[in-house]
Amino acid sequence: MDPLDLYFQQQSRRQFLGKSAMGLGGAALASMLGGSLLSQVVRAAAAGDTAALSAVLPQFAPKAKRAIYLFMAGAPSQIDLWDHKPGLRALFDKDLPDSVRNGQRLTGMTAGQSRFPLAPSVFNFKQFGKSGTWVSELLPWTSQIVDDIAVIKTIWTDAINHEPAITLIQTGNMNTGHPSLGSWLSYGLGSLNENLPTFVVMTSKFSNHSNVQALSTRLWSAGFMPMEHAGCCLRGSGDPILYLTDPDGVDRSTRREMLDGVNGLNALEHERIGDPETETRITEYEMAFRMQSAVPELTDFSGETEATYELYGQDAKEPGTFAANCLLARRMAERGVRFTQIFHRGWDQHSDLPQNMRMQCGDVDHACYGLIKDLKQRGLLEDTLVIWGGEFGRTVYCQGKLTETNYGRDHHPRCFSMWMAGAGIKGGITYGTTDDFSYNIVENPVHIRDLNETVLNQFGIDGNQFTFRYQGLDQRLIGVVDANVVKGIMA
Repeated sequence: MDPLDLYFQQQSRRQFLGKSAMGLGGAALASMLGGSLLSQVVRAAAAGDTAALSAVLPQFAPKAKRAIYLFMAGAPSQIDLWDHKPGLRALFDKDLPDSVRNGQRLTGMTAGQSRFPLAPSVFNFKQFGKSGTWVSELLPWTSQIVDDIAVIKTIWTDAINHEPAITLIQTGNMNTGHPSLGSWLSYGLGSLNENLPTFVVMTSKFSNHSNVQALSTRLWSAGFMPMEHAGCCLRGSGDPILYLTDPDGVDRSTRREMLDGVNGLNALEHERIGDPETETRITEYEMAFRMQSAVPELTDFSGETEATYELYGQDAKEPGTFAANCLLARRMAERGVRFTQIFHRGWDQHSDLPQNMRMQCGDVDHACYGLIKDLKQRGLLEDTLVIWGGEFGRTVYCQGKLTETNYGRDHHPRCFSMWMAGAGIKGGITYGTTDDFSYNIVENPVHIRDLNETVLNQFGIDGNQFTFRYQGLDQRLIGVVDANVVKGIMA
């Protein structure tokens, strides 16, 4: 956006009250919408930006108030977890038919292989629940909640390598500098609480330390939006947030006086220049001050019962584990955190997949069960959307040496499995069909932009109309191509 245009659009609250035709009545309306929404509505109204005003409000009745996104970074194998293909057993070590691959591109890691031998899963599958959902033996706990979740087998993406794929699914664009899903929800809906961030991110300990993909802050960045919409990352050891404790010799009243002074200087700067990031800085200082009281209480598990730990598994007692982060996510849901994202790395299994998958599933399986059960028994699942999945899938053919008990799998963007639960999602269903090789989609394809559109839909937002003006364009989470809600998984 042109700097002069930005200057005239972004005005302070005082400028808004003095110049806006809405006057004090408009400010009163904005104040009723909540603290985080106030600055957005004021700025939009002052600029006469009706598109921005519509963006900060739900366009229709939402099913979800909050979301918890469980992201398995590195791409879990759908063939070994959800997409049961018993017919592959008879085709062990046979070449993948050319008619199945159909000239589709491969990564540089397997494009040079002389052949593509089929590698059936070594894991047994059984049907569970009233729905009869097929689940791998690797997920004995998750198999007990299949009647509460919708398994989508036909997710697909455009990217074939990790960085562009994970950036695409998180931000709707393979290029960096775009807001993440959590940031879009923060921008559009604001906060449900005053003392904790709207968008919180946690990274978990993981067992498989081979082929580990790095996670960068751009995955929870606000991109071109004001920084108040960026994810706040909680640490798994030590203070959850750096500098959470006041320095020695500084009491709370002194801290308050110092912040008031800094905020006063920032307010003068905002009056003079009108940079929205200055207002964001004021907001973030205030949030940090309130978090000094709220975060220690949030992360204090001393009041949790042994029955709760039995739900999540004993790993929940160890800070930084996936189980502990899931329990913390439930506590944040109770306290009004809008969007919680938990990353778990180590799912990039190009070799030794059977051994590594056992470890990875051991990290997350029990906790996923516990989270759904705990949310449900507390009445939170009905308006909390839970999402589980990675950035793409794995190939049916083996990468490297194949034996009857060991194999690796390369990246596969053509089809992979994810699941969703709560907030208007129909439990006990399997959506979409892949071919006999879990290579191509046969029925009900779901592009990741459709996935993101479905998430927005549950929050009462039409992603095709939900925009943010940047550099002269109306930017969207779903990108330039319209997306569709996956109505087949709706209750």
